[in-house]
Amino acid sequence: MNNSTTSLPHQSIKQWPEQERPRERLLLQGAHSLSDAELLAIFLRSGSKQHSAVELSRLLIQHFGNLNAVFDSSLEDLRQFHGIGDTKYSQLMAVKELGRRYLKHQLDQGLDLSRSDLIRDYLRYELLGEAQEVFAVLCLDSQLRKISFKKLFFGSINYCNISINQLLRYAIQKHATFIVIAHNHPKGFAKPSREDYDLTQQILTACQLLEIELLDHIIIASEQSYSFAEHALIKSKTFPANTVDKCP
Repeated sequence: MNNSTTSLPHQSIKQWPEQERPRERLLLQGAHSLSDAELLAIFLRSGSKQHSAVELSRLLIQHFGNLNAVFDSSLEDLRQFHGIGDTKYSQLMAVKELGRRYLKHQLDQGLDLSRSDLIRDYLRYELLGEAQEVFAVLCLDSQLRKISFKKLFFGSINYCNISINQLLRYAIQKHATFIVIAHNHPKGFAKPSREDYDLTQQILTACQLLEIELLDHIIIASEQSYSFAEHALIKSKTFPANTVDKCP
């Protein structure tokens, strides 16, 4: 874990020794030297009457469990903490979106999706932050280059109704040679249901009729992913079973 300060509780950050203040340490030692709470405190800028910005940040992370959960929290949940209102909530949402756009730009620069693990990592990036179940499709050309990615269907926390016809019309419209379908389990494990197996088989059969190759169906959960291709439930000439990487 990164460094932590030793200043007295409830003491204003301005009263801390200069070498212990998060902003000064960031400039001297780099952002990597700060803890999650200290980085969050720099962005929040101020705390409350009861807590410094660092203390408030620590309370938020402890309450929600981790930094990601803080950014995924609603305004109503965050308002429980003194010092968090509309302004700070807007700041949190802005930095979350900036980070997402930065990563998306990095991913789209020379994006290589020629291996199943790279496709899985890309889909985890796209779907992990969703609070509801989302069904998406990744369209690839004959060289396994990304044509487009779209979240086509949105459901509840544990169910999403999809249209196979609409999915295939989208793939045809994009002139896809290959597609990868994916959906997330926001609150569960990356374990397919009976409906997931049946749906995958239906889409696989429909793709074969249209001469579009379904490479994989990937389920994304918070700590795991499940690949139908890895489990030999989709047999692909492009990704032979012995080259499909294990999902974490």
